[in-house]
Amino acid sequence: MLRITVVTIFPEFFRGPLSLSIPARAAAAGAVTYRVADLRDYTHDRHRSVDDSPYGGGAGMVMAAPPYFEAVEALGSGPPIVLLSARGPLVTQADVARYAAGPELTLLCGHYKDVDQRVAEHLATEERSVGDFVLSGGEPAALAIVDATVRLLPGALSDPASAHTDSFYEEPGRMSAPSYTRPPEFRGHVVPEVLLSGDHARIAAWRREEGERLTRAKLGAQRLASDDSRR
Repeated sequence: MLRITVVTIFPEFFRGPLSLSIPARAAAAGAVTYRVADLRDYTHDRHRSVDDSPYGGGAGMVMAAPPYFEAVEALGSGPPIVLLSARGPLVTQADVARYAAGPELTLLCGHYKDVDQRVAEHLATEERSVGDFVLSGGEPAALAIVDATVRLLPGALSDPASAHTDSFYEEPGRMSAPSYTRPPEFRGHVVPEVLLSGDHARIAAWRREEGERLTRAKLGAQRLASDDSRR
């Protein structure tokens, strides 16, 4: 069983999502347990302060290191201990597969301007980002990682084989083919004929070719965006 611990100043953010759909199904199947810890429970002043002004001056507030260290120690959380951070590399399917294969995953959510760098360097075992953009806090990123991880656990999906055909499952960056369902024609838009043919060899070939086409298109778009950013 995988134990997922989330450390946050907004525990209520997770109550609804973790009780729904795949995260709830994985928990009901006994594949995962969740612990959502309120970072403010590990403070020692009457205001339950978790942030302070940055050394050196500047705008915004910085999340202090002591509550994070005390929370992880009190909870007995083990690695991987992941700090959600815009500075971290993008989380990949390989990362969530690694998390799903382990006994434990701890996610540290920041807020405000930043988190004291000592959390990244001396508490977290890794930093991860969900995109090249800035969120108000680590909670949406943590929830995305939880969902991506638990859907790989036994009992989470009604048909486990469906995960094997997802984008990125077979290899990094590889996209899956498009999907269609009933009706075969809708407002003049039709399902590709091959998918209605019943010829499984042709269907498999079409799906492979379409996945390759979409992968090439995505890589091309990423290269264009990278070139634009350098200009």
